[in-house]
Amino acid sequence: MMKIFNSRYFFLVLSITWLMLVTNCDNSRSSRLLRIGHVLDINSPVHKAMIYFGERLESYSDGSIKLKVYPSSQLGNEREILELLQLGSLDIAKVSSAVLENFVPEMGVFSLPYLFRDSKHLWQCLNGSIGKDLLLKGEKFWLRGLCYYDAGFRSFFLKNKAVEIPEDLRGLKIRVMRSNLQIRTINMLGGNATPLAFGELYSALQQGVVDGAEGNPPTFYQKRFYDHCKYLVLDEHSSPPDVLLISTHTWVKLNERERAWVEKAIEESVVYQRKLWNQMTLMVYEEVEKSGVEIFKPEKKRFLNKVHPIYNDLKSTIIGEIAKRIQNL
Repeated sequence: MMKIFNSRYFFLVLSITWLMLVTNCDNSRSSRLLRIGHVLDINSPVHKAMIYFGERLESYSDGSIKLKVYPSSQLGNEREILELLQLGSLDIAKVSSAVLENFVPEMGVFSLPYLFRDSKHLWQCLNGSIGKDLLLKGEKFWLRGLCYYDAGFRSFFLKNKAVEIPEDLRGLKIRVMRSNLQIRTINMLGGNATPLAFGELYSALQQGVVDGAEGNPPTFYQKRFYDHCKYLVLDEHSSPPDVLLISTHTWVKLNERERAWVEKAIEESVVYQRKLWNQMTLMVYEEVEKSGVEIFKPEKKRFLNKVHPIYNDLKSTIIGEIAKRIQNL
């Protein structure tokens, strides 16, 4: 029987093997080592919050639990990182809720366009019963949510033209995350949604594979997408948060005291991350304008009218029900 070579799973096996070797070395020096992976670079507020989380955890546990962070897609893209969590080969990971929805469907609610009125509304949801309930929806898939990190609101950045009305998106190839709702949103607005891994975006812009992308302003600045995109359009069409998850394989190995240490350290890291995020957001606009980027704030109503049918289609679904609860907050 012919065997079919799957490069993605070959990479997954290599990652697992490497992590096991690293863990064996580190376990000789520590009673418990938790490994955490993400795709962002070391200057991001998320990475800095994870380092802070590790420092607080080590302090609370008196050094009995330590954290090893693998940033910048060292362990693969977000989907591959989630698969490592499910296998128990990785302990903790940060992913976008837009990628997580492919594993935990209820998380798709955060990809709905123009769901949140503002940041206050968003965090009212995340910190309340709705947000807390959603964090536990992935337990049956070996993924237990720990917290949300601020990822702001997603807007458009483009190479050759500004987008002030939905019709301006017509025919433009826009990079999106692998989220069915985000793909549908961009297509309904008139663009040509093009799913790509985050690590491929800079070269895709450089080579003209895509005409633009959508994301939050701090990432636009940190990843230097302004090298190729001179138009930043703040339509704020969605706000999928970053989600920190722990493998249930790891969670069940922690005793009650260790779980309390983890939760307390994470709670403090959330406050720290949001502070860093807010500081960076205020600085970003001034910095990108110095690089020749033009910033636009279009009227959102025309964009919202284009995507309103999504809400009608989801009325009788679990996503629609959660969305209604969020809108009524």
